[in-house]
Amino acid sequence: MNKGGLFFGDIATHYKYQKSTIDVKVDTNSNISTTITIDEVLPGAKTVLSFKLPDDKSGKLEVQYLHEHVGLSPSIGLTPKPVVDFSAAIGSDVFTVGGEVGFDTSSGLFTKYNAGIGITKPEFSAAVIFADKGDTLKASYLHELNPITKTCFAAEISRKFSANQNTFTVGSSYALDPLTTMKTRLNNHGKLGTVLQHEWKPKSLITLSSEFDTKALDKSPKVGLALAYKP
Repeated sequence: MNKGGLFFGDIATHYKYQKSTIDVKVDTNSNISTTITIDEVLPGAKTVLSFKLPDDKSGKLEVQYLHEHVGLSPSIGLTPKPVVDFSAAIGSDVFTVGGEVGFDTSSGLFTKYNAGIGITKPEFSAAVIFADKGDTLKASYLHELNPITKTCFAAEISRKFSANQNTFTVGSSYALDPLTTMKTRLNNHGKLGTVLQHEWKPKSLITLSSEFDTKALDKSPKVGLALAYKP
């Protein structure tokens, strides 16, 4: 991927044996990220162990439980004084409410607490989210205009209380053909973003993205190119 004149690349491998899955990824900074997943430790539950080398403080153990109307996910860092996270969601095919909280045992402080509610229908979805420890309020709406061309329109309004700042964003998504999708977004600060994504083989994608500041056209736009290949 080319970002800001710099090139980034990842090499990943995926191995599955019975109920266990191992994913390993190596990036251009020689970081090795490993995720080990064991399914059905208990009915509806799976265990996820993740760590990144050479960071000896990155280890985390997570348990994910999914029932028909309930999802729970506690996790703990693998350090002497770990960060403990817990998230939960409950709902139906139409309505969902959920939240997450994080606590740092070394400092005795909460690292995060967020909550949200959502409604999902075949033709639209909407959500209201309190994020950033209650400092940010977001309300979003997405409507599918044409299921054949996968044309969608979305809007989001965000309020940052500490900065007394409002951000309003509109976006769209359109399938140029069954393998190519174009997305656009524009906010009230003049930031225009575009993404063109093509699936050149099953589960392998090439993505071209750009961002322009329409209020400062003399500045160079940000352009990115990403290639994801899965054999």
